[in-house]
Amino acid sequence: MLHATPIYYGLGVARGDGSGVVLIPGFLGTDLYLMELHAWLRRIGYRPYFSGIGINAECPNLLIQRRLNQTIDKALAETGRKIHLIGHSLGGIIARSVAGQRPKDVASVITLAAPIRGTVANRAVLHAAESVRLRILEEHGRGVLPDCYTGRCTCNFLGSLRRKIPESMMETAIYTRQDGIVDWRYCMTMDPEKDVEVPGTHIGMAFNPAAYAVVAERLARAQSRE
Repeated sequence: MLHATPIYYGLGVARGDGSGVVLIPGFLGTDLYLMELHAWLRRIGYRPYFSGIGINAECPNLLIQRRLNQTIDKALAETGRKIHLIGHSLGGIIARSVAGQRPKDVASVITLAAPIRGTVANRAVLHAAESVRLRILEEHGRGVLPDCYTGRCTCNFLGSLRRKIPESMMETAIYTRQDGIVDWRYCMTMDPEKDVEVPGTHIGMAFNPAAYAVVAERLARAQSRE
């Protein structure tokens, strides 16, 4: 469906200004499945960057500190301007946290089916998350907090997630009521100016032409603010 739409080929969407857009994959995902989004952003005039975090199955605080911040610094240096963040699912939560940590470096943050107000997911996802949490604790020991990978953790990742986004930064939360993986109501900011509903599924959000249209429009609005 994506390939059959004019949006995919950059027709009828606002053109980018060459600014950097960093893409962050969801839980257990890698940059690989965001290749379509990456190519499309380049086609419409942006400079996209893969996150470089590897598999998203690690302490988010460590992912940001050890890998994602390096990608963001590279995008800032190469473009010479603020960057945009787009994150899918858990990647959206990470993007939102980074936006809270680095407000002077981020022009906009867009979350795709990301439960930014609390993780309420189906049992299979919760079981997988618990397995990841146990591996993190075993691998890093005292290098992470005991409640790592839970909503009870007190690390900088969750603290930044709860910070208010400054008015100068464009925030967008794209969600779908047919999500099927997480509770769609937790994927909203509860601000009608920021929340946008599209049809589709949770996993399909990374290939959703309706979501792409929203992304193009919101990125264009963000660049007009600078």
